[in-house]
Amino acid sequence: MLKRLTLLAVLALAACGPKETAPPQQAEAADNWTNPGGDAGKTHHSQLTDITAENVGRLGLAWEAQLGTNRVLEATPVVVDGVMYTSGVAGRAYAFDAASGKELWKFEPKVDMQVNRTVCCDMANRGVAVANGKVFVAALDGILYALDAKTGKVAWQADTIEDHSRGGNSTGAPEVAGSVVVIGNGGADYDARGDVSAWDIATGKLVWRFHVVPRDPKLGPQDNPELEEAVKTWDPRSRWDMGAGGGPWDAINYDPETGLVLVGTGNGEPYSLDIRSPSGGNNLFVSSIVAIEAKSGRMKWYYQESPQDQWDYDATAPMILTRMTIDGEERPVVLHAPKNGFLYVIDRRDGKLLRANKIVRVNWAKGIDPRTGEAIIDNEAADFSHGPKIIFPGTPGARNWHPASYDPASGLYFGAIQDMGNLMFVPPGDKPYKPKGLNTAAALIFTPQLEAALATLPPPVAAQVKALPAWAEVLKNPGGTTMRAIDPLTGKTVWSQPMAGWQDRGGVLTTASGLLIHGNLAGQLVIREAKTGKILRTIETGTSILAAPMTYKVGGVQYIAVMAAWGGGGFPYVPPYSAAYQRGNAGRLLVFKLDGGAVPLPPLLAPLEVAPEPPAQAPGVTMDTIAQGRALFFTNCAICHSNQHRSITPDLRRMQPGTHDVFDRILLEGLLVPNGMPRWDDVLKPADVKAIHAYLIDEQGKTRRDEIEKKKRGVPLDAPSLAILSNY
Repeated sequence: MLKRLTLLAVLALAACGPKETAPPQQAEAADNWTNPGGDAGKTHHSQLTDITAENVGRLGLAWEAQLGTNRVLEATPVVVDGVMYTSGVAGRAYAFDAASGKELWKFEPKVDMQVNRTVCCDMANRGVAVANGKVFVAALDGILYALDAKTGKVAWQADTIEDHSRGGNSTGAPEVAGSVVVIGNGGADYDARGDVSAWDIATGKLVWRFHVVPRDPKLGPQDNPELEEAVKTWDPRSRWDMGAGGGPWDAINYDPETGLVLVGTGNGEPYSLDIRSPSGGNNLFVSSIVAIEAKSGRMKWYYQESPQDQWDYDATAPMILTRMTIDGEERPVVLHAPKNGFLYVIDRRDGKLLRANKIVRVNWAKGIDPRTGEAIIDNEAADFSHGPKIIFPGTPGARNWHPASYDPASGLYFGAIQDMGNLMFVPPGDKPYKPKGLNTAAALIFTPQLEAALATLPPPVAAQVKALPAWAEVLKNPGGTTMRAIDPLTGKTVWSQPMAGWQDRGGVLTTASGLLIHGNLAGQLVIREAKTGKILRTIETGTSILAAPMTYKVGGVQYIAVMAAWGGGGFPYVPPYSAAYQRGNAGRLLVFKLDGGAVPLPPLLAPLEVAPEPPAQAPGVTMDTIAQGRALFFTNCAICHSNQHRSITPDLRRMQPGTHDVFDRILLEGLLVPNGMPRWDDVLKPADVKAIHAYLIDEQGKTRRDEIEKKKRGVPLDAPSLAILSNY
């Protein structure tokens, strides 16, 4: 809801407060690319014109860096005065000579890998901030580092997670806002209570912290005065024990024109409003844009994009700040397309909604009230608390973290758009609070799998699903992803081109020479004509690309750079059409220029082998033991271990004898914590671990027998099978 809160207090800066202020970001990206978004507005648009439609056929590899990981790379590099800075898995940071590719330094934080217990979507990191001779990067466990830009040595570090008993983590890029550097946290699907914090860029001291959602009012006054008003939009009996969500894990933009930090906040938790806040309410400030004064930490305005969020509709997709002429007046605006299926145009001075248009199928809301700016929720279509509902868009979102681009010359918004839904329902049984565990209290099946998955549901539930009005939409179009150009003032699609599958979406770059550049999961760098979407050139790289490319100029030469590796949401489920499935997932930084060379392709993976023979079951294992282990596995383990062919996490149907021998030690003693596999002795008893092991031994035996039979019949071992991606 669009509304102004009366500010109850304004905090003055302490006398010993920040003395160092970062210079403003560049208005337009050209030779330099000074933050992951390229310019102050994070438009992902460059003014460079040396690479054109006419000469793009000459584009080839200038240099590459192998980054020593098989996990996702999502950052867009930064280039300042001939030096490239970027981040990698879990908050590693790198500096390279931007022309030659020579590594200048590398920083690897000492991350407490136990944090993986509360990371839904891989060990991602979306970039660095650079200011005042420092490079700022947030590690996965929430430690914010300020590194010397010349040497990579730590100037200061700060623990940004307020409560380590809960499920916080950091995957976003820090944002410099004058004299502070700002970072949010993730974990809203676990038990985190979201907040965003600001740190003195010179000293690393905490300047302010803004909590997104209230705490239990029984505990006394709220942490920040805005929450005294926000708590009125929650049931006093809300599930405060579960944290309530709201984690601002990405989408933090400093607006130098207003002095405001615009923060996109995360989803509510648990998903069902009936469980989270039984008497209803909009539940501020989940799924909102919150405008916070950079100096004081006090909120000036907010706009809630998804009131009562029950659908995992984070408002954390990247924002773009620009100026547009609307209704005859030039206005400073923020363009935002969050998960919920609308593209918003909002005045960034006061939060006034100027436009809101659907860009995909939407049934959770009937529209946006033009008077109040509030979504008109369709509870009959979208309230799944008391029965299954098919809801559009799905929880992966019409848009997500993959950056879009805005070209001020054409006035068009370019991005990967996913038009897909999901079935949602509340599983039967109690909903106890699980510390550092998934507390979503909902089951999901995405519409591309829904028709095939109906046979796995109880017949009465399947009948309910088929009776839903949205079932016809599933049969008509189960869903997919397209690359599009959109007029943000009307929502009209100017052109649309299909991607290979619904998981195939990534960030984009546009240039003043009329190019649109993006990667795909097949491992191609794709260069399009921005005006029409026509493909001008594809470059085979052999590595799946999700991150947004960027461009810069050094020594009179224009370069294009992109980071490449599969992962993120749904990371254990590697699409068979992807380069990651066919050639592996060795992470790379790829840099191109005119008259560059060929890109070395990683070799094709060897054919799959039949699963090894599992050990015999332990004495006393029964079918009940295996059933118990299956339930425990899907409750605690399946979000990371999909047990799919060529997953980037171990397929536990293919464990070797040595792994079986130490299975209990891995889960109960943390034998592999340094490798990223957390310990579980606080949740699982020895008997639970033995039950999980019994289930996996049983699964390995079934897999081996199935694959031996397939081999006899000459059928590929990875012949298509139903994979319900409910943990995306």
